[in-house]
Amino acid sequence: MQLIYTTKTWLKESQSPLAKVLMTMINRVRFIEVPSISILHKPLYCLHVSLKNIVNNFSRIMYWTPMFKSRLSSCGKRFYLYSAMPQVLGRLDIHIGNNTRMSGISTLCGRSSGDFMPQLIIGDNVDVGWQNSINVGRRIVIGNNVRLAGKVFLAGFPGHPLDADKRAQGLAEEDHQVGDIVLENDVWLATGVTVMAGVTIGAGTVVAAGSVVTHSLPSGVLAAGMPAIVIKQIGEQS
Repeated sequence: MQLIYTTKTWLKESQSPLAKVLMTMINRVRFIEVPSISILHKPLYCLHVSLKNIVNNFSRIMYWTPMFKSRLSSCGKRFYLYSAMPQVLGRLDIHIGNNTRMSGISTLCGRSSGDFMPQLIIGDNVDVGWQNSINVGRRIVIGNNVRLAGKVFLAGFPGHPLDADKRAQGLAEEDHQVGDIVLENDVWLATGVTVMAGVTIGAGTVVAAGSVVTHSLPSGVLAAGMPAIVIKQIGEQS
């Protein structure tokens, strides 16, 4: 391995004519291209996409969805799971309503300590997007028609205590660090939003991308920032 690394370094950094010639030859090989022939490659592309969709839908319908639904306490009609199956960690009582769509590239986590069963309730017509992480301390309620974009984090518990000595001992967070999260009907959390424990977001409120919600927000507003604050009422002219 050391010889390979030394050779690559010499080829890239040496000013000798031999190294430059060899590097030129290597780059020509690395960047060889096959021309795209429209009459050939367009049908191949369509065939590839069609076969991929057939395989993905078959596995979604026959494998991933029924397997995931077996982990749920209840699930409504027309549940649409895509991109494989969410990771479920810890104890978690999960209820999902009707017409809900969920990315399989998501994590649903329940607090392992405590003498209660963490509960996740997802309403009707909800979108749970790509790379969402939903950490349920006690209870998280997601109302009807809620939209969670990509990389949304609902942090119902932190996973560690504030005290450094307790963290070093591997102890769990303390009860006062744990809280419910409620997203009322028609809430939209844009990409990268984090919602902390103890927060309720009122009906119809929109939270802008990258915001961190540390305190409850009223209904019908646009909020943004770290921490998120109300920018304006929905429907107001800017």
